[in-house]
Amino acid sequence: MRPHISEHDLERKVQVAERLLREGDKVKVTVRFRGREMAHPETGRALLERFCGRLKDLAAVDRGANMQGRFLTTILAPTNKKPAKDAKETQEKPDDQT
Repeated sequence: MRPHISEHDLERKVQVAERLLREGDKVKVTVRFRGREMAHPETGRALLERFCGRLKDLAAVDRGANMQGRFLTTILAPTNKKPAKDAKETQEKPDDQT
């Protein structure tokens, strides 16, 4: 993402992150700064706070905002466990090969 992302684009990224978190995967959120945007990292931090705020019901912050060069990253982990595979369903189905 960029620090001045439009509201609709941000909402789409939240939806993708929500889907991944529901599947039990971690999500790495990155804000990329270019040029003079580097002088105002607080806009990127505010964006990450808004992003995490929208996902607070599904995710917990695994690693807080960390500036690495031109990138501000945070990692979100799902609060619930990964859903079990359909192993039970496949074991319960009898083979009808006679």
